[in-house]
This record gives sequence, structure tokens and C-alpha cells, in this order.
Amino acid sequence: MNRLITLDDFIDTYAKTRQRGFQFISSKFNFNSIKRTKSAWNASDIQASNWWIIPKVQQRWNQLITSDETLQYEKFVVENYLDSNTKVKMLSLGSGSCSHELCFASHKDFFEDILCVDISNHVLDEAKKIAKERNLENISFLAKSIYDYDFPEKEFDIVMFHASLHHFMDMDDLVENKIKKTLKSNGKLIINEYVGPNRLQYPSHQIKAINEAIQIIPKKYRKRFKLDIHKNKVYGSGLIRMILADPSECVESQNILPAIHNQFNTVYEAFYGGNILMTALKDISHHFINLDAEKEKVLNTLFEFEDRYLEENPSDFVFGIYEIRK
Repeated sequence: MNRLITLDDFIDTYAKTRQRGFQFISSKFNFNSIKRTKSAWNASDIQASNWWIIPKVQQRWNQLITSDETLQYEKFVVENYLDSNTKVKMLSLGSGSCSHELCFASHKDFFEDILCVDISNHVLDEAKKIAKERNLENISFLAKSIYDYDFPEKEFDIVMFHASLHHFMDMDDLVENKIKKTLKSNGKLIINEYVGPNRLQYPSHQIKAINEAIQIIPKKYRKRFKLDIHKNKVYGSGLIRMILADPSECVESQNILPAIHNQFNTVYEAFYGGNILMTALKDISHHFINLDAEKEKVLNTLFEFEDRYLEENPSDFVFGIYEIRK
């Protein structure tokens, strides 16, 4: 059941005003949906407290994706799925800050060229500086919307999406007529993505489970980032605020895997949850960056709670490698 507006919408708006300023909030009242989307990402100094900033959460992702909490997926891909005798050309769409693409580019024996395409010129400018500092000449950057990008035919060995594919519409057309078109005959698609309900419209049982998880966290660790209020309960995201904040956010996320599985064979697929942790830890993750014994125990209990939930429910996040179906 879709929710048009909830209490979380007001709390999130207030939080973003404190974290990113009133100018950011006012940008959401632009009638141009592309400009509203750009405003969500056209910054290099965003302050927030989301689950991805927690080192122990990152270790959990590594463990579930690569079976080694110290091994990130970039090195995992290079070591297991690439041949140093074949120079790879990669296209990354919605590359954002390009941190993962820069990591791939550091493997110079494997990658001939990596093209990063993103709508935000500011984050690409920052990535260019980093590439220059690291003397990486095998990576380039293009500020352009995916909808304006002219996909060259059979040009790339890999097309990659890291937390970006869920921002794109017309998923079936994108996968079949653009991604497949631009891949070589033996090319691969790599994704690290949210594939849960569109517009974060979680079912009621998931909201209930998230609230149960929040109660596991001691109150002193539930004070919201840059706010004087505690996180006691969530109600889910409302559609109106989702569309105003970023019209592209999770617009067709639940269609991603069906579209890919319809056109590609699965080479490797690892699901790593997020159904509980992403929302439960939102705005309070800063408490868990530096751990003591008590905080580590809280996180371990949350991990176990999510693992039990995933026994009966599909994961909201997946890392996958796919090849064109012959």
C-alpha cells in the first residue's frame, strides 16, 4: 500500500535543512524534475548519518558479497572475473563520486579505459582531481544525463552501476536496448544496487520489523544527527516527499532484477540485506563509527535481527555480475 505523506517526511525535511541548509530544501520546489534530481547529488560535502558510513556495516557487506570482510568487491571482481591478458573498457553510468571506478582504475594491468557518466558535474570535477593526484590516465569523465547519452554499439567489456541503476526509468528498455547494445558479445553487466520496493514503499510487516530493531538500540545511541530529538519509531517514506526530493529515487527499483534476468545469465549474485539496517540506522549511524564493546554488541544484535528477517523475505540489496544471454 502506497503512503502519500507520513511523519517521517517532516522529520527528514527538518533533518536535511539542518544538514544541508535551507537553500537545498528550497531547490526541491523547482518545477524541473531534472534540476531537482541534480540538486540531490550536485554537492561534494554532504553531511549525513546513513548506514554506509559505519565501518562494521561495510565489513558485513564485504562478508556477504565476497565471503571476506576485508575484501571489497572491486578486488574480488579483478581477481576472479577478469583476465590481465585482456584490457577492459568499462562504462559506469550514474558514477557519482567515482570512488569505485577509481579503485578499478588503479588496476592498470586490467583496465584500458573507464568512462564515468553522471549528471552532476561537481562530483565529477572532484573525481578528476583525485585521478590526477593518483596518476590514473585510464579513467575519463562525462557530465551528462543517461537519457542524453548516445550508447555506442558493442563498445564496452563491462557496464557498471553502483547505487545508480535504481534512479533510472524504463528499466526493460534500458537493459535490453541500451546496456546490451553497448556491450561486446562477451560483455558483462555489474551492479551493486537497491532492488527493493519502488519509492521505498515498504510493506507494513517490514516497517513493523524496522521499529522492533530500533528498540534494540539504547536511547543514548538514537539521538539523530545534528538534531535534538531521538529516533523512536519510523512510519515509512511518503510518495509526495520522495518525488519532490528526488524524482528519480527508486523509481523502478523493483523491476531491476526481472529486467536483467530476462536478458542476461547470472554469473554471480550475492544478496546483502539492508531491509532493516538501512532505515533503522538512518540519522543515527554516527554513533557507531567508533565502536566500544557495547556499541559492537548492539550492531551484532541488529545484524542477527536482519539475518532472521531475510530468512523469509527477499533482500533489498544485491551485488551481481551478469553476462549477455547467447
